[in-house]
Amino acid sequence: MTSHSTFRGERLTDIPAYILTQAKSRELQPSVRIGKAGLTETVVEEINAQLNKRGLVKIKANKGLFERNQRSEVWSYLSEATTSVVVLKRGNIGVLWRR
Repeated sequence: MTSHSTFRGERLTDIPAYILTQAKSRELQPSVRIGKAGLTETVVEEINAQLNKRGLVKIKANKGLFERNQRSEVWSYLSEATTSVVVLKRGNIGVLWRR
């Protein structure tokens, strides 16, 4: 990845290649699902707990839950709420990483 964008003071090029590879892998299954209740405090707590345990979390939002233009805001909100970095966002799937 050759982007020089920054997020939370972290250059995206500082994300290790193996993390990017894992995030893009279809083998990494979503471990958190945002359901019809939407983005609740419980969801944020679960993501935080999984980041503490594993460091890399794949999140899937139910289709139709968020409009296309809202998804980016959702991933940004989650990364701020969990002090993590958005490694990948593709449609209704986002991957967060914490060192």
